[in-house]
Amino acid sequence: MFGLFKKKSILSQEDNKRIVAAITSTEQLTSGEIRVYIESKNPLMNTLERAKEIFFKMQMHQTKKRNGVLLYVAVKDREVAIFGDEGIHQQVGAEFWNHQVVQMITHFKNNNLTDGLIQCIATVGNTLVEKFPYDSTDDKNELPDDIIFGK
Repeated sequence: MFGLFKKKSILSQEDNKRIVAAITSTEQLTSGEIRVYIESKNPLMNTLERAKEIFFKMQMHQTKKRNGVLLYVAVKDREVAIFGDEGIHQQVGAEFWNHQVVQMITHFKNNNLTDGLIQCIATVGNTLVEKFPYDSTDDKNELPDDIIFGK
């Protein structure tokens, strides 16, 4: 009986594949790491603080060049944040992240969650490629490319 009712997924399988493909193709050009974390609701805290909490919980700060970036989305709360580790943050500053959040929100207001994430991955990825280009001698994929779904 329980198998008859499936919880509706935030993303379709196709959308999930498109986002993961965007991450994977971007990371082939940079030593930077991008992760996406999506949850239904933010558990009553500042959005950026929530992104920071998840970033450290997932040990994204342990990349060799401190150039991990987390894209955080709380769907029902309509909240978005981006948290970049100190290596990339020192290169681009808070204004860059704020601009990316505004761009994602524009897509999300038009019900384009997937396109908003993919666009952000591309823009952040281009910056990571510029600041931290791929080095075939020692670069490796330090973090999984899959999307993390919270509660």
